[in-house]
Amino acid sequence: MILSHQYKFIFLKTNKTAGNSIEIALSKFCGEGDIITPFSPEAEIARRSRGYRGPQNFLAPVWDYRLRDFRKLIFGRGAKLRFYNHIRARELITLLPPEIWKSYYKFCVERNPWERCVSMYYWYHRTEPRPSFSAFLESDIPLKLLARGRDLYTIDGEVVVDRICRYEDLEADLEQVRVEIGLPERLELGRANTKFRKDERSYREIISDTDRDRIVELFREEIERFGYRF
Repeated sequence: MILSHQYKFIFLKTNKTAGNSIEIALSKFCGEGDIITPFSPEAEIARRSRGYRGPQNFLAPVWDYRLRDFRKLIFGRGAKLRFYNHIRARELITLLPPEIWKSYYKFCVERNPWERCVSMYYWYHRTEPRPSFSAFLESDIPLKLLARGRDLYTIDGEVVVDRICRYEDLEADLEQVRVEIGLPERLELGRANTKFRKDERSYREIISDTDRDRIVELFREEIERFGYRF
């Protein structure tokens, strides 16, 4: 998640949608008072290599600590977060002043759910032997894609962001966002994560008819909203 006060935008980071690359690119335009949440070590290395701002202003203030939070801190389990990587709109709206949430431009990215599931499969099972893709779909892992996708940018089923960019048209959509929020330069997207997927086949060649229908069951709302076709 990134919040910029100068350009008045909030980027909510969905999962398996080039979120790290987008956040790195947006970090270039952040100032001292903006919120930048941390992500994976390798992505932070990529961000530092460009000389952009790293994580800042994401920790909870001391007065927000409870006893269990102090215990975690004392035993080396980390400071309490106020803002975090895949924070949901439902939570974020309770943490920000109402005028900021209402007036700042909010955006995120969505992706073809069949391709997104395949990407998650190879990310989650990075080494051999892997379970079958069918077994993966029957686990609770695909539910994380819902939690870090649709559930992230909706509240009670209602979309609460100003724009949902499509992964398939990412550069063009982000350029439109850039113009709307007034960033002075195009976003420079690069690869922030190691590529875990070695299988270059189309998702259509990987997913069986049964698996296709299972994904439809899970992601029917996204498929209908964005007109995705297998």
